[in-house]
Amino acid sequence: MEPISLDDLKNAVGNEIGLSPWRVVTQEMIDKFADATDDHQFIHIDPERARKETPFGGTIAHGFLSLSLLSTFAYETLPPLKGAAMGINYGFDKIRFAAPVKSGAQVRARFKLADINIRPSGWIEVAYDVTVEIENSVKPAFSARWLTLTVLEKKEEPA
Repeated sequence: MEPISLDDLKNAVGNEIGLSPWRVVTQEMIDKFADATDDHQFIHIDPERARKETPFGGTIAHGFLSLSLLSTFAYETLPPLKGAAMGINYGFDKIRFAAPVKSGAQVRARFKLADINIRPSGWIEVAYDVTVEIENSVKPAFSARWLTLTVLEKKEEPA
């Protein structure tokens, strides 16, 4: 993917700038996330019990697992900024989980560029309105205002 200039990025504010490929959320992913976060609630890791005792018909992904896929979706979908040395998660202004992601479901992210702020430090704060959609679902998994920081490469001063 070709890098985008800061001017082109500024001109894209208010527009949808990317739609990621679909990604399957597998039970193996859910189980590994449960191990990594020590969140072994049965609705995530016990398919038979979740089928019998929940309205979901089986296990569901942790909301934070779905949220954590944003980095991958962004990497797969959004063009890098020209001159960027690195990107950093800055946080979220708002997250709303609207529907559970069932084991085996496909999800994708839709990115709208909400705002850009060039800080006095030269770091670039970018806000995305992002929606993670679930295939064949009216409701999305979640929507969020995601804030990132981009650190630009340092330019060498002439000697």
